[in-house]
Amino acid sequence: MTAATADALASSPRAAVLDAPPLSIARERAEHDALLYAGGITPDQAWALVSAGDAVLVDVRTAEERKFVGHVPGSVHVAWATGTSMTRNPRFVKELEAKVGKDAVLLLLCRSGKRSAAAAEAAAKAGFRHVFNVLEGFEGELSTDGQRRNSGGWVVSGLPWQQD
Repeated sequence: MTAATADALASSPRAAVLDAPPLSIARERAEHDALLYAGGITPDQAWALVSAGDAVLVDVRTAEERKFVGHVPGSVHVAWATGTSMTRNPRFVKELEAKVGKDAVLLLLCRSGKRSAAAAEAAAKAGFRHVFNVLEGFEGELSTDGQRRNSGGWVVSGLPWQQD
């Protein structure tokens, strides 16, 4: 995603995008579940919105995860936590606003969907109006044998990604 595309989305999100499935369904579920952010969508739904230019994908994982595990080309990076100790980034909201603005349609992605949900909640509390969590994350949940990338997630869905 180019900076110009992110700026255009930030300045005027398309009403049709916000009212159409899957975002309207996500909003309904979020309201039912009393979430503070706009809701959750699947990796496939996220990719459809991003590839159409209707949303900005924000990777909230650490820089190390992006480099060594892989990342989605064109995604914006704003770390929710940093380093191996996962120290909470106190500048997260300010960095997010500087990179994408508060009115953009934002899809937050982490490893499994947990950190991105926390980041989405913090963003919503800070006034971001259209922030969604990408369910299952980049690698999905741990399997019974303690491994990821077995079920769920961006990679398992066969969506575009690359590794440095």
